[in-house]
Parts: sequence; structure tokens; C-alpha cells
Amino acid sequence: MVKVKDLKWKQDMRVSELVDSYEHIGFQSVELQRASEVIVKMKKDSAKVFLTFTSNMVTSGLRGFFAQLIELGIADVIVTTVGGLEEDIMKATGEDFQIGSFQTDDVELHEKGINRVGNLLIKNESYMNFESLIERILKKLYEKQKHWAVSEMLREIGLMLDDENSILYQAAKNDVPIFCPAITDGAFGFHLYLFQQDHPDFMVDVVKDFGNILFASSFDDRKGVIALGGSISKHHAILSTLLNGGAEYAVYMTTAHRTSGSMSGANTNEAKSWGKVKDESDVATVIGDVSITFPLAMIHALDELAEDGLLESLKRNNEDRGANT
Repeated sequence: MVKVKDLKWKQDMRVSELVDSYEHIGFQSVELQRASEVIVKMKKDSAKVFLTFTSNMVTSGLRGFFAQLIELGIADVIVTTVGGLEEDIMKATGEDFQIGSFQTDDVELHEKGINRVGNLLIKNESYMNFESLIERILKKLYEKQKHWAVSEMLREIGLMLDDENSILYQAAKNDVPIFCPAITDGAFGFHLYLFQQDHPDFMVDVVKDFGNILFASSFDDRKGVIALGGSISKHHAILSTLLNGGAEYAVYMTTAHRTSGSMSGANTNEAKSWGKVKDESDVATVIGDVSITFPLAMIHALDELAEDGLLESLKRNNEDRGANT
């Protein structure tokens, strides 16, 4: 049993010291500290790490952090939704998003051509610029080949970008596949449809990509899942681990609750009932805003991995892996 201890502030307190203290505070702080330790364990155990996140997290300032984690070799597989990939491309080409308010007059925003994601604001103009860009990208893809698996197409788009803070760019550079099973669920999908009307032999193959994520790990691999938010990105990752024997490590972070019966709210214990997470696995479920909880848990984990000299070796391994492909 761990005793409750009072939190004390000290000048220049590090994030890692704060998160260490969470073990003794109680409630969700305990789960957050545990989540960080599970992430450290999955990396030290050389597990294949599936990092999943929803598009709203790319809308926020977490986008560059995800790109940095890919560069550091934390994630081996990315699963996400298409909105985040659209916005990653927008930001890579200079579009700015603004901080607004949850209480903004949405009718007034609509009249001004501004879209709201929580308290974040995106101009219609940014989407118009994206649509002009994606037409040119699709033409380049079509000239190269006619039939693409989704992850292969996303890698090719990443190679077209030049932004160290881009998820697509870092994933392509470090040979980390990005899977997006609902590729048509956004502006990108609409333009894929339009392009295919003029080019009927152009095919983006979601089913083939399901095979690619299944072969991203094997039954013998140790597997870890870091699922930020819910929806199809979370389920696609843990379904692929189920078909390969289940994950040894799992960290879920979400604002959804298990009482809804939804995939978004399903916790790591519920995943054990399906075999998606192994019975004896190390797990943690943190209920709270991921824009707050994930940086705390992840920075604590990065500090520990760096102190153990593991981050540099992880990076070198990725460079070697890229050189051998």
C-alpha cells in the first residue's frame, strides 16, 4: 500500500518531480503517474508502440509534440483520424490557428467564416488553401502510381512536406507508418472522391491497409498502446493487437467515461475482456483533458528514458532502421 503524502511546492520544481509526487496524492493523479511508468516500461521492454490520437489534438498545440515523439523513436505505429492529417498539412504550409473561447457566439463565427473546435478557431480560408494544395498533391500521387494503400499514400505526402514539426514529415522521415482507416471522413475524403470522378483508375485502398497494420506487429512481438482520446483511431490499434495476441502494455487517456458503453470510454480493463489487452498486462486509464494529462505523463517518461541513456539509442536505432529500408 502507498501512503498519502501532502504535496509541497519548491522553487524550480521539475515536471518529473511533480509527477513523481502524484503517486501519493490520490484520484486521477495516481493513474497519471502510473501511466507514465507504463510508458517507460513498454519502451524499456522494446515493445512495439502504437500511438493513437484524434484530430482535435492536432488542432491544438500537441501537434509538434507528437512529431517530436516520432523523431525520438517513441512510437512505432501511428493511428489517427483524417482531420488531424489535414490540419498537419495546413500548419506545415504556414496556416495559423487561434485560441478563442468556449463561449463564443457561433452564429457570428459562421458569418465571419471561422470554424470552432472547442476554444480553438480555424478560418475557412485555411481550408480553401488546403483544398488548392491537396489537388496538386493528388495529381503528383496519380502521376507516380494509380493504386495506393492509405499508409503508403500518407508516407508519400509526408515526403513532400518540409516541416520538422509535422507529424506526416517526421513519420515519413523516420519510417513510421501512419494509419487512417476513416480517410474519407473529412475534406481530404471529399477531394479524393472528386479526384476519382475525373480519374476512375485512381484507387486508395483501405482494406489493403488493414493488412498492413496487422503485419506491423506479430504474435511474438511485445506490444504497447498509448491511446489518446477514443473513436476509430483507438479501436483500430487495439483491434490489430488483438489479432496478434493482445498488448502487454496499455495507457488510455480520455475525457469519456466507461458508463457510456462506447469505445471512447472503454477502459483498459474492459479491453482485457476482449483480449485486446492481455490479462497480465501493465495498464493505466487516465480520465482528464489530454492537452493537460499527456504532456505531464510523457515528459516524466522522457526524462526517465533520457536519464537511463535510452533516448539517444532509440534515435540511433531509428536512423539505422531507415538506412536499411
